[in-house]
Amino acid sequence: MTAAPPAVLPRKLLVPKRREKLSIHVSSLVVESAAKDTAGVYALLNTSAEGLTADEAAARLAEHGPNVLAKDQRVGLGKLLWRAILNPLVVLLAVLAAVSFATGDARAATVMLVMILLSVGLKLIQEAKASSAAAKLKAMISVTATTRRGGVAQEIPVAHLVAGDVVQLAAGDMIPGDVRIVQAKDLFVIQSSLTGESFPVEKYVVERTPASTAPLELTSVAFLGTSVESGSAIAVVVATGKDTYLGGMALAIGEEPAQTAFDRGIARFTWLMLRFMAVMVPLVFVINGITKRSWGEAFFFAVAVAVGLTPEMLPMIVTVCLSKGAVAMGRKKVIVKRINAIQNLGAMDVLCTDKTGTLTMDRVTLERYCDVALREDDSVLALAYTNSHFQTGLKNVLDRAVLAHEETHAHARIPELTKVDEIPFDFQRRIMSVVVRAPDGKDRIISKGAPEALFPRCAAFQLDGQRLPMDHPHIESLKKEYEKLSADGFRVLAIATKDVEPKAPNAGTEALYGKADESDLVLNGYVAFLDPPKDTCAAAISALRGHGVSVKVITGDNDLVARRVSKEVGLPTDLVLTGDDVEKMSDEQLAEAAEKTDLFARVSPAHKQRIIRALQSRKHTVGFMGDGINDAPALHAADVGISVDTAVDIAKESADIILLEKSLVVLDEGVVEGRKVFANIIKYVRMGASSNFGNMFSVLGASVFVPYLPMLPIQILTNNLLYDIGQTAVPTDAVDPERVKTPRSWDLKELTRFIVFIGPCSSLFDYSTYFLMLYVFHCWDLSTPEAAAHSQRLFQTGWFVESLLTQTLIIHIIRTDKIPFLQSRSSRTMLLMSLFIMAIGVAIPMSPLGGYLGFTVLPSLYWPLLALTLVSYLMLTQGVKMWLLRRRWI
Repeated sequence: MTAAPPAVLPRKLLVPKRREKLSIHVSSLVVESAAKDTAGVYALLNTSAEGLTADEAAARLAEHGPNVLAKDQRVGLGKLLWRAILNPLVVLLAVLAAVSFATGDARAATVMLVMILLSVGLKLIQEAKASSAAAKLKAMISVTATTRRGGVAQEIPVAHLVAGDVVQLAAGDMIPGDVRIVQAKDLFVIQSSLTGESFPVEKYVVERTPASTAPLELTSVAFLGTSVESGSAIAVVVATGKDTYLGGMALAIGEEPAQTAFDRGIARFTWLMLRFMAVMVPLVFVINGITKRSWGEAFFFAVAVAVGLTPEMLPMIVTVCLSKGAVAMGRKKVIVKRINAIQNLGAMDVLCTDKTGTLTMDRVTLERYCDVALREDDSVLALAYTNSHFQTGLKNVLDRAVLAHEETHAHARIPELTKVDEIPFDFQRRIMSVVVRAPDGKDRIISKGAPEALFPRCAAFQLDGQRLPMDHPHIESLKKEYEKLSADGFRVLAIATKDVEPKAPNAGTEALYGKADESDLVLNGYVAFLDPPKDTCAAAISALRGHGVSVKVITGDNDLVARRVSKEVGLPTDLVLTGDDVEKMSDEQLAEAAEKTDLFARVSPAHKQRIIRALQSRKHTVGFMGDGINDAPALHAADVGISVDTAVDIAKESADIILLEKSLVVLDEGVVEGRKVFANIIKYVRMGASSNFGNMFSVLGASVFVPYLPMLPIQILTNNLLYDIGQTAVPTDAVDPERVKTPRSWDLKELTRFIVFIGPCSSLFDYSTYFLMLYVFHCWDLSTPEAAAHSQRLFQTGWFVESLLTQTLIIHIIRTDKIPFLQSRSSRTMLLMSLFIMAIGVAIPMSPLGGYLGFTVLPSLYWPLLALTLVSYLMLTQGVKMWLLRRRWI
């Protein structure tokens, strides 16, 4: 046994040189190991064929950290609490509460604290639930590697691997780090997650390319994020975690995502309300101070008005709506990683998607078997099946498709044939042959391969029972025939045969036949393969279109295959842009072309990112769906990145939303759910904004014309608290189908028009209530202190009840573009909550709490007049709303 290596690997061997930002690197140690023999690899990494000991591995893990690309991003409770508190609306309420406590108004301060606790508490609970969704998904995935530790093979978590570990690889295994192959038997690795190439790549013990070549071309090195297609190997881990090629790409996309249009809209609305307050509150303070001659009362009233104008429940309403949407989407197999992405999903009007596995079944099938004239021929199918059946080497996706075809068994005469020999496939010849012996004693060579590789080895072709020479005119004609299949998007293999007399065994070798025997073949026909579209795909694309989302295919595959698949699922293919076309365009030219193009083929990851940004520059909300490492930059650039649970980790890290099914049907359901969330948020925003805008005029008028405070500070705060509690039911509300039919984005101009026209409606009826209280119920009477006190209490009670009931009822007008209660009904929860709040508003003046808050019992005449006011208010607001809708202003 060799001497034990040092317990800790020298840091200089593991840490790559400092890199420029956004570069993708391969550790210099990986390139160096590729140039060494097996003994040199062990020496370079201070390990041995028996692997590291447990102590050595523990020491290296402690020094260099776990083999992970990124830490778990789940946010702790403390950070969630800080996020909930650090909101301008919550901070403003806290300041107002502190001022009230400092100036002795403990009742008002207590109500404000209740509001803060309600808003922050609900937001904290909902965000804590939402942040666990991605963590739960991650917990469902457990990846281990077979590692030699002290000469004993054992399964350990991939995160615990360190440089110098010796790992055993078999078919189906994930490559657990950047590794150097030291033993291999028919090892083929799928690198599509890194390169986009569909077919597996063979790996060897001895490097077949110069060490200075492109990293992914190294033939003795396998990379983290790839997997073993077939064969087996023993390899030494050279780089782990962020030092791997995949880790370098993860760092390249590690910037914080840009603020979404939804976030910007919420922020603009918040600051709009704060600007209203900045103008309104000082004005109310000054007017009441002058007219009432009590600056103390004016100050407390102004503070209460500030609280009333603060949409303090907005953060909670937004969070509850988004969280409810996340839960609903989770039931539909859609996991939301970044909660604000739900609204972007609803606002999405362009979906860019990869082809493989999304539009297609991600499973190659045998679609055609034909003679050289492209007519169906069962004998060609039988020959293809015989070749694949007797093949003992790597059975690639095409072989498996032949063997799985339902009609192959009926046409092949396998029991009558005996395998004599095999000429294995290699990437130089691009041909694979088997030799079988028929019952008549003759041997037949059956070859399959790329048509351009088989044609030069054929002397004749078979057609209609005749054997014709492969001379130049025929070759050109035959090429045109198989090129028709290729042009139709098929992957084509040619089938050729040769009947020979049996050979005698050669001394000193087991092989009877070799590559030289693949000559003077007879071309029999072709087998053609396709990754067919999913049955549900055309309907899903149609549904997305029906919801206003245009689908664009962006694929690295060739344009012929992509065009065929797109056509079958109902996407237009009149205009196709390739990567070469994209490369030649300026950003402005690409933006114009991208809007008109539905299919992009042979594109690189950089092209995908450019296409998405070009669409975004034209004011589109763009989603991107992908699952490979090559998709990570595009996922990061998109307004909403969508991946699947089977994607590589870095794709899932870049995504905002993860689908548990790689299906556009699931995605369409997610789009609808996102629009429902946005619709309910807009209900609250419209309600809060229009109500506050109307309240500005009401409070200003009352401050000027009413000889006392129109409502006490504690009464304003109680009104506001009850209204806020009533609005907690908004996230449960039903949404009209028309509201989710097309993409909805944040439109501040539309919101402003709504505020300007709907807001003053409430002021009109506030002023009518002032008139009733002052002239019908004689609240002008200030003749004696007792009369003045009674007038003030009666006026304040009347306005309190009218204000609370109108604000609570108006949400049923605002929640729909239809006639409320008749054409569109709210959810049961929202209706019951509205009735509950209104009942409390009516009962408070008659309860013991009413006296504490400064209320008095209202005269019986007040109630029919209030009912008339409410009906008139609802009718006027409904009329104004319908007028705005007819003019298409909202």
